[in-house]
This record gives sequence, structure tokens and C-alpha cells, in this order.
Amino acid sequence: MKVGDISIDIVSDGTMLLDGGSVFGQVPKTMWEVQMKPDRRNRVRMGLNCVVVQTPSANILIDSGAGSKRPDSFKDTYGLNGNKLLKGLKKLGLTSRDIDLVVLSHLHFDHVGGCTKLDRSGKAIPAFPKARHMVQKTCWEEANTPNERAQHAYHKDDFLPLLENDVLDLLDGDTDIAPGIRVKVTDGHSDGHQAVLMEIGSERIVYMADLVPTPYHVPLAHIGAFDHSPNDTLAAKRELLEMAVKGGWLMIFGHAFTQRAGYLEQRNGHTQLFPVEM
Repeated sequence: MKVGDISIDIVSDGTMLLDGGSVFGQVPKTMWEVQMKPDRRNRVRMGLNCVVVQTPSANILIDSGAGSKRPDSFKDTYGLNGNKLLKGLKKLGLTSRDIDLVVLSHLHFDHVGGCTKLDRSGKAIPAFPKARHMVQKTCWEEANTPNERAQHAYHKDDFLPLLENDVLDLLDGDTDIAPGIRVKVTDGHSDGHQAVLMEIGSERIVYMADLVPTPYHVPLAHIGAFDHSPNDTLAAKRELLEMAVKGGWLMIFGHAFTQRAGYLEQRNGHTQLFPVEM
């Protein structure tokens, strides 16, 4: 999408497979399998979507996918077919050194793994060495001291090198990060989870991350079992979906595999998604 001298693109880091029951939480399988067909291990395919915003003054990356550091056993468990982000950036004429700012919705491995890479000695170092990396302080605190339900989602070599190399900025609540671009804390999925809102020219775009990970999570009750506080997710989701309908916001889904973006409209009392190619 091009708006004046600013471009917004969805860049994929690949795909992963997650247990369908976990992805849809309390929604019965008989309902969700019609929309997302599971494999023989009951896993559904999820996209690893990132967003690149190119402005005259900065190149901004929103989320970084899963990266390539994890061992083969881990990749098999999650069906990871990733490490595509840098190729996607190249298609936009960018390299890792061209990224000025990385905004992280949260610190789960499938959103932050691409922020670091292994050097020749096997040490994790920042993958975007010139970029400042922004995440909520509460998210950082949870990632460093996760409880038993959340600890599988965090890998410290994804994010501690950002602190060690002094490229980390901790945010405290809703924040303007660039002209027309701001983050809004939603919590729910994790402490400090944040959506990214962009108002550029006449366009209004919101990156939903894991608040509404796929188009099939637009129904309010469709909340994954991974969520830290489902009722907080529900409240934030209701607020942003109402905003999207009333304000004509284009929604970008963090884990959509096919319909990665779309507009919501109310027709005859029903909410309908109109997909947009990006």
C-alpha cells in the first residue's frame, strides 16, 4: 500500500503449525475445522506476518517472526517453515542494516525470534544492528520471569541481546512512536501486548498482532487458549473491532495465512470481513 511518500507492506517470515484446539480455545472443533483444516496432528497452519513501513525519514519493522535459531526438534514440533523475513525485506530493496526501528507487539518467540541471529561463535546478536527496538515494560518483565503457563513461549536469546547491546527501549503505556504511528496496549494475550495503529494520509491501519491473530478470530468469543487473561483480550478486542468498523480501519492479522488484511463492515446486523491484498 502506497500513501503519498509512505509505503506499508506485509512481509512474511514463513509459517508455523499450532494445535487447533489451542488456537481457538473454547470454540468446538466442529466449528473451527470448517475454517482451518487441521493436519493429522491436529495442527493448523498460521502465517508469521510482519509489517514494514517505509517513510522518508525511517524504515520501521513491526514484529520479526520466529527467526532461525531454534533446533530442528523445536521446528518439527511447531512445523516452523520460517526465516523468510530477510528475503522479504530484500524484495522491498532493504537489508537488515536499513531498519531504523523495530516495534514488537510482544515477546513470544514467533514475534520476536527474528530480532536476533547467531554469530559464527553461536552467540545471539541483534539481527538489525542499527535499529532501536520498542516493547512495553510490562511485557519485558513478564518475558524475563514467566510463569509455568507462559514459559514455553519465551526464549531469552530472542530478546536479552537487545538489552546487552543497548538497542532496547521500554515503553510505559500507549505511545506515539513516529508521525502518525502509535502503539496501544491491549494486554490479554500477554502482559504488555500492544497493537500498532497507523493514520497516514486518508488511510487508517491497525496491526492486531495476537489480539485478533486471524480473520477467523474476529468473532468476540474466538480467543486462543494461549491468552494470559482472556477477559482482558475480550474487552480490548471489542474496543478495537468497534473502532475498525466505525472508523473504516484496515486490519492486519498477525497470523493469517491467506486473508492477511481486510476491512470490517456491519451489514444487516452481521459483521462481514472484506479481504484486501497487501
